[in-house]
Amino acid sequence: MGKKIRMESFSFTDREGEEKGPVKTMSRRAVLVLSLLCLFSATALAQLSSVGLLPTPPPPLSSPPIVGVNRFIVRDPAGLASIQNVCVVLGCSVSGGLDGSLGQLFLVTTPLFVDPSAFLGFLRSQPAVANAELDALLHVRQASGATPPPGLYDKSPVSYFGATVWNGYVSQPAAQIINLPLTQSTFSVTGSGIVAVIDTGVDPTNPVLSSVLVSGYDFTRNLQGGSERGDVTQSSMAVLDQTQPILVNQSSMAVLDQNTATMLQNPSYAAFGHGTMVSGIIHLVAPTAQIMPLKAFAADGSGYTSDVLRAIYYAVQNGANILSMSFSFPTYSQEMMRAARFANRKGVIAVASAGNDGSANWVYPAGYVNLVMGIASTANDDTRSSFSNYGEDYIWVAAPGEGIITTYPFGTYAAGWGTSFSAPFVAAGAALLRSVQPNLNEQMAAQALSHAKWISPDLGNGRVDLFQAVTACRASGTCN
Repeated sequence: MGKKIRMESFSFTDREGEEKGPVKTMSRRAVLVLSLLCLFSATALAQLSSVGLLPTPPPPLSSPPIVGVNRFIVRDPAGLASIQNVCVVLGCSVSGGLDGSLGQLFLVTTPLFVDPSAFLGFLRSQPAVANAELDALLHVRQASGATPPPGLYDKSPVSYFGATVWNGYVSQPAAQIINLPLTQSTFSVTGSGIVAVIDTGVDPTNPVLSSVLVSGYDFTRNLQGGSERGDVTQSSMAVLDQTQPILVNQSSMAVLDQNTATMLQNPSYAAFGHGTMVSGIIHLVAPTAQIMPLKAFAADGSGYTSDVLRAIYYAVQNGANILSMSFSFPTYSQEMMRAARFANRKGVIAVASAGNDGSANWVYPAGYVNLVMGIASTANDDTRSSFSNYGEDYIWVAAPGEGIITTYPFGTYAAGWGTSFSAPFVAAGAALLRSVQPNLNEQMAAQALSHAKWISPDLGNGRVDLFQAVTACRASGTCN
């Protein structure tokens, strides 16, 4: 039996219009005076139009990213005109929308000389504003790699669903541990639907992945596509016939020529290839599912909360069925939870890595229980990985996450360590379940995947077993 669905136990409210902060008790006149004296800048005055005293519309999402400013995520249920009026009073700028066609969530900026904490209080005091929070710049957390797994040396070519791949990729221990070959052959399930990979992007030229990619987006540059090849500054980079894997960052090693590896060892490339690696795991498990690359993180692993929010809303509104989120943030975001709830209401399944701190600390979005499945990492002997976060309150299942062999940019392969590489096993597992139940939602997927190999309470329902999950889904007919 799977664990019962857990109820949220956060002590703060998540309802619109509440918890507006201590500034709420100030009079509207006091707020206006303080705003005008402290915050109204020449820039804001220049934005006033000749009709109605409204600022000019925010730039379209195709404009260059906003830098060199304080950034805030602001919810105004009345829409663009209303938040623009707020910025007339407070001296801010509306830089764009974050929730697609919903038109209620915005990125608001101020000059750097404005105190962000004070300004956040002023924002929350506005009657039109339902919620406001800082747009945090966060980083993908990584584990530490070890010695190369033997599969990285096994370059024997084999055919795998229309592509020629390395035997070490399809025959790696992780695939056997989760019963992938047995599940695919017994039930003839190979995955369906669209898995949105919110990450550093994907190499669209990778010969293993190119045929399953659908149109994505690069939120770090506001460009169509979602490619991470744009992060590479040396056009002459190429992979030759090399035999030795080389450590390229803290959590992964790839089969590269030495010149390429040396460049990628620069901290500015600390997370380069991460999204292509995650996508390769999804393709291994669910080779006929499609992948939507959504680039919300730069090559150094940094990303704004606002770009992750944009990616979630974009995925849901553009046909994605599953969200694969191989990242974890230490701070709670009300708007991130609201985005996860939006995805849940639309029937989109959400999976996130549980983090690599080796502790029971909650991280997000994995910590939004009932809305997102949090995934821990196991070693090949079915013990918890030393780096993996744990805790029965928010871990749903675990999956292998050590020395996982997968695709890498430049048409080569890499091995990775971390819950980042455990989560896509489960996201792709949900794509397999969609082959049985096309109307699969979060609750159905979670219940089916809870049929796992029990290890300990710290790892939730246990280490994922795709054969058990698909068996349970087929037996019930609805995956419940």
